[in-house]
Amino acid sequence: MNSLRGRIPKCIGDQSFAQGCSLQNFQINNNQLEGSLPRSLANCKNLKLIDIGNNYLNDTFPDWLGNLDHLQVLILRSNRFNGQVVNSNVIFSFPHLHVVDLSDNNLSGYLPIKFLENLHDIRKGNEKKGKQEYMRNPPINGTGYYYVRGLSFMAKGLEMEFEVLLTSWMVIDFSNNKFLGEIPKTLGELHSLIVLNLSHNSLIGPIPSSLGDLLELESLDLSSNKLQGRIPTELTNLRFLAVLNLSQNNLTGPIPQGKQFNTFNNDSYIGNLGLCGLPLSNRCDNDEKTPAKFDGDDDEELNWRFSILMGYGCGLVLGVSLGYIVLTTGKPWWLIRIIEKVKQRFAKW
Repeated sequence: MNSLRGRIPKCIGDQSFAQGCSLQNFQINNNQLEGSLPRSLANCKNLKLIDIGNNYLNDTFPDWLGNLDHLQVLILRSNRFNGQVVNSNVIFSFPHLHVVDLSDNNLSGYLPIKFLENLHDIRKGNEKKGKQEYMRNPPINGTGYYYVRGLSFMAKGLEMEFEVLLTSWMVIDFSNNKFLGEIPKTLGELHSLIVLNLSHNSLIGPIPSSLGDLLELESLDLSSNKLQGRIPTELTNLRFLAVLNLSQNNLTGPIPQGKQFNTFNNDSYIGNLGLCGLPLSNRCDNDEKTPAKFDGDDDEELNWRFSILMGYGCGLVLGVSLGYIVLTTGKPWWLIRIIEKVKQRFAKW
């Protein structure tokens, strides 16, 4: 968070970071640095956090960092990284990543299935669910906290800053890139994921129903893509979902109802002309396989129309009957007697 310019220094043979480097936290974010990341950073086997966000770094995705077994946070946000995320020939994985933020770059190609499948900590989640733990270094001043001043990323639609990061925070942010293709179903296997942001890409196809298996998910943003089809009803299983943004896609059909979906407003769905149902004003047709729901005004209107029809029917039957009597008897004497009695009563009053 200075105004540092230029390139990250490289020594002879690109050995800026020597073998056996004991660095655990590498933060050069929010500067004006250019060029590429030194490959020798992979010599720092104890690295837990890398934050190089908000610079002008121009490089391919550093898949060579996949051999860092302790790496938990990787933030490359707002740079000029380009190309595909993982080359098919790369064998490195990122087994202990909790937070991966690749947003606001020029990354392209299909979403990296192999990369996602290797995020083992997010797949299995915290084994100690009942206890909140922190990313730890050797204790600092006896606190045991992993101190990470200036660390921030997008979560729940807002940019959040952390000084102490819970290990339970599992975040994937691939937004504002050039990813294409369909959302892989295997994303539903990242069971401990809390934040998923794939917005502002060129993703197509349906929203996988497997995302309904992300039971810890609190924020889901798939906006500004080219997604089609219906919103899976399985998403109503996400009981912790606080932020949902599916806007600016080509989704169709009824919006699922119930549970957390009753808390989302129009902003979650705008730009999908084929969607219908609450909270939108577009009502679903009968062929949408969802029962039509009438409000109080609709019920009153139906009752009013039914009463009118009943009145017309009764009047028609009575009129035809009286006409038949008049034609067959000549004079309806019984009706004349009733009228005379009514006149006599009014005369007495």
